[in-house]
Amino acid sequence: MTAPAQTRSSADLIRAEEPVLAHNYHPLPVVVSRAEGTWVEDVEGRRYLDMLAGYSALNFGHCHPALIEAAHAQLDRLTLTSRAFHNDRLAGFAERLAALTGQDMVLPMNTGAEAVESGIKVARKWAYDVKGVPADRATIVVAADNFHGRTTTIVSFSTDETARQGFGPFTPGFRVVPYNDLPALEAAIDETTAAVLLEPIQGEAGVLIPDQGYLAGVRELTTRKGCLFIADEIQSGLGRTGRTLAVDHESVVPDVLLLGKALGGGIVPVSAVVGSREVLGVLRPGEHGSTFGGNPLAAAVGTAVVELLETGEFQRRATELGVVLRGGLSALLGKGVVGFRARGLWAGVDVDPAVGTGREISQRLMREGVLVKDTHGSTIRLAPPLTITPEELTGALGALEKVLG
Repeated sequence: MTAPAQTRSSADLIRAEEPVLAHNYHPLPVVVSRAEGTWVEDVEGRRYLDMLAGYSALNFGHCHPALIEAAHAQLDRLTLTSRAFHNDRLAGFAERLAALTGQDMVLPMNTGAEAVESGIKVARKWAYDVKGVPADRATIVVAADNFHGRTTTIVSFSTDETARQGFGPFTPGFRVVPYNDLPALEAAIDETTAAVLLEPIQGEAGVLIPDQGYLAGVRELTTRKGCLFIADEIQSGLGRTGRTLAVDHESVVPDVLLLGKALGGGIVPVSAVVGSREVLGVLRPGEHGSTFGGNPLAAAVGTAVVELLETGEFQRRATELGVVLRGGLSALLGKGVVGFRARGLWAGVDVDPAVGTGREISQRLMREGVLVKDTHGSTIRLAPPLTITPEELTGALGALEKVLG
């Protein structure tokens, strides 16, 4: 990367945002202007190793050549038709994505929250049309400490008061149970239950990994009780954990998968509800839609993403480099790290509060040229692009050791 022509400094740009942008984020004071692979560059030309990867939206790194090529080629041909017409890229995208995930049908959307909202609508429609739940009585069971998005319906079943406070009244129809607790889940399911909606690994909560057998237990319970299992794989899916999907670690096939983030290759927002024909087949024309969902540009990029995953290379990299990540974090236990949870190239790291808050550790790492994000007090999340090299990963772990000392 070459340094960009400097017009306004980082400090100037940060100050300029203050009066004109809604204050719904508290970003680290770094202003990125260019990126390639695992590295980003600020307006002054300083380089940083990206250990967040856009919350897994950048699983394949910044500006992956195959994804950029697919986007450029499609930009010259056709970008949008709306679903009022067919386009020549959508069928191939849906075929490849369904095959990759072992499902039948695809409902293309744009953002992760849209995929979750769509999954909720589909589950309710299935409950009324197929299961026979009385009108407007369908319930969905969710897990405490979940993060599925920011819409009013989704924050209605959040247990994070920061996400909820001031946004009521809330949408009814949800039951919250503890995560990783099969008896509590079973007790919450009744004849009105349309679905159980869970993250196979809870990302925002600090990369919380359930006990082995939990996901298989959820699958058995939902099958036995006659309701759907919806797995929100928007962060955990598409290679991040060392498998195509996090549920693959227990050989579980949900009724519905929610995908997003990495599906757009860090180029355009692409999400999808992927599921069985019995479930997604309940939708009829006019009952759900999206102007941009399934647009040709998104389909072209999404197809290129699926092609990368079909090789298995990125799943293997996440598995192999995950060993390096866990080894490096294990070496820091008792040296500023009090605990961590990791699967593939994804970790939640609990820092000793005496050493600093998650925000403070993130700022110290930024000064060392490494970008991470904090969550919940003294926990930081590590989720580098799956293209990271062993040397880069080791360097990031060395920087963490330095700022904890």
